[in-house]
Amino acid sequence: MHTPPPGKYAWTVKVGEKGQFVIPKEAREVFGITPGDSLLVMGDATKGLALVKTQIFDSVVEEVFK
Repeated sequence: MHTPPPGKYAWTVKVGEKGQFVIPKEAREVFGITPGDSLLVMGDATKGLALVKTQIFDSVVEEVFK
């Protein structure tokens, strides 16, 4: 099995009947995701999906709306 470079991660999850999946515990720990956090789901038809904590964008939004 190939080991990803430092700072790069990969996990597998199963999608349930309602389209839900569980973010693996290690991923939550690495990225500081806790209950109640909001995540932004971004998608690109050819590149796939990405999840980002919305708090990352707080400073950007504040700057835009100054």
